[in-house]
Amino acid sequence: MRMAICVVDYDPEWPSLFRQIVGELKPILADLTPVFHHVGSTSVPGLAAKPKIDLHAAFENADVLPEAIERVQSLDAYTFHGDKYQQQTWTFTSGKGSYGARLYLSTTDNAVLRDRIAFRDYLRSHPERAKAYAALKLKLMGEANDDWDYYTGGKRDFVLETLRLAFEEG
Repeated sequence: MRMAICVVDYDPEWPSLFRQIVGELKPILADLTPVFHHVGSTSVPGLAAKPKIDLHAAFENADVLPEAIERVQSLDAYTFHGDKYQQQTWTFTSGKGSYGARLYLSTTDNAVLRDRIAFRDYLRSHPERAKAYAALKLKLMGEANDDWDYYTGGKRDFVLETLRLAFEEG
């Protein structure tokens, strides 16, 4: 069974949900000193998004990653998906009622994290680009018939162009 693609209007509660999730994770990871980053569409004010809070726990020292992964795996609320794309980014998901979370563990110098922050910051500072991204996502959701490859693939060129603009500007 396919999971439905559901893009919803921006929810002003998303930043506080991010802080709540960080508050739950901090105690079990504190001694490993992660820096938490709110990324993805829920981190851009006003942007329509899937109701999933994307966040990175970034670690200065790669040596602590196995311990961090083990600790998050021990939490019942999270499902471990491994390093799905071999990008040194370990993924966990959790569902909480009307929203969920996607947690990534990586080092602070990880390329995926760098790109996600650049994309987020560019959309935050260019509302017209964020509006175009929301329109694209809603269009793709309507066309995709819950085909995630179609939905994700349809966003690819937009994301790459936005990253190009961000790094050009930055």
